[in-house]
Amino acid sequence: MKKKITIGGEKKEEKIKVESSARSQGKTENTAGLSRRDFLKATAAAGLSVATGKLFGGPLLLTDEGKAKVVMPSDELRVAFIGVGEQGRILLDCCLRIPGIKIAAICDIWEYSRTYASGYAKKYGQSPNVYEDYRDMLNSEKDLDAVIVATPDWVHAEHTNACLNHGLHVYCEKEMSNSLEKARSMVETARRTKKLLQIGHQRRSNPRYIHAIEKLIHERQLLGRVMIAYAQWNRAKADMLGWPKKFTIDPQTLHKYGYGSMEEFRNWRWFRKYGGGPIVDLGSHQIDLFSWVFRNNPKTAVASGGVDYYRNREWYDNVMVIYEYDTPEGVARAFYQVQTTTSHGGFYETFMGDNGSLVISEVPQKGNWAYREAHAPDWEPFVREGLILSEAPPIQKVETRNVFVDVRVTAEAGRWPLPVELAKPAHQPHLENFFDAIRRGVPLNCPAELAYETAVAVLKVNEAVRTKSLLRFRPEEFKV
Repeated sequence: MKKKITIGGEKKEEKIKVESSARSQGKTENTAGLSRRDFLKATAAAGLSVATGKLFGGPLLLTDEGKAKVVMPSDELRVAFIGVGEQGRILLDCCLRIPGIKIAAICDIWEYSRTYASGYAKKYGQSPNVYEDYRDMLNSEKDLDAVIVATPDWVHAEHTNACLNHGLHVYCEKEMSNSLEKARSMVETARRTKKLLQIGHQRRSNPRYIHAIEKLIHERQLLGRVMIAYAQWNRAKADMLGWPKKFTIDPQTLHKYGYGSMEEFRNWRWFRKYGGGPIVDLGSHQIDLFSWVFRNNPKTAVASGGVDYYRNREWYDNVMVIYEYDTPEGVARAFYQVQTTTSHGGFYETFMGDNGSLVISEVPQKGNWAYREAHAPDWEPFVREGLILSEAPPIQKVETRNVFVDVRVTAEAGRWPLPVELAKPAHQPHLENFFDAIRRGVPLNCPAELAYETAVAVLKVNEAVRTKSLLRFRPEEFKV
């Protein structure tokens, strides 16, 4: 019998829309058929500790002891946003779904984003104050608890350090910075101020990834010895982003905030001053998983890439990198690619061991199953424990006019689906973890020190591409 554990809440009566394709990654499912007791038992069985949204008719938090707790007025957190562009709106949407979160202020240098985000919040009963300059916001808002920073990478450190120094907890989007020096300053400021700093590697809080990596790969060793990892994030070709001409920022204001033109402001990810290119924007999410699975940072990297397609962009439009890791069992390798001229395969991660492989993605349709090697021990005991679901029907012999596929070649393609589904937007559990850390002191799933290690592994890839040489990491490089 196939039984899936669904982590999430009821459907909202009104579907919330966000101007981003990433929004489709979090589909809300109805869990009304699952009793609260069954939900808690199932969650505990999967080894998960999550803060729920609105469950079964009331705004609840799930405590570490597995008990449901009503959100009291004293639990309300007053939160501000610095940066409400595309990514900031995704995080805003998630916060509006979480009980006890008051959106107190919104700050962005672009009038269009300020207007859109504040209007969006008002539709759901929130009335944030609106600012252009984050310094005005920090000086005016006296009772904030936390700030969510979703600005371009190059100003993450400036905004994060200012908020930490104001005594506020911070959730900062990845990458920490496009500069390791600035990223180090964020770690140091968080330590000195003793305030929480969560970095937005949201897979670290995704219950499906926690189940797959912690429970299946690490604890139960479903795949045996994992020696190979592969991940990709491919996107179709796209033009530079434009903007409504009536919302053009005047040159004086652009200069005040460090931008040379509207084109640079809207497309900052492609310029060396502001971002790190696709390998940083997209790759950091998945390269972070390599270290999580191998439980170590890479020791070498070799990479290839270039500005091969777009002539008006500074960063490499495609990158391929191979990392080498030391593990307790021996050497492991990981290959990663990011392409911006083809969407083939989309984005997913694969971890390959001598007993099987596991494919996973934030979008379950792109990856949410394991494959068993023919010689591997029987996986039915894992099915009985509810760790994986029953094997899907194997591919049968196929015969066409031009192709004959032997069943022996395809038998290993039988899928063993994972039992955990996330019935909420992909970023929401990571924000819930951050807010739970403020309210109840639970550990952050991606504190600054951990995110800095990923920043080193990712930002150095551009150096490896530039030098066309083997890059060797020293263990001390990953520490602040």
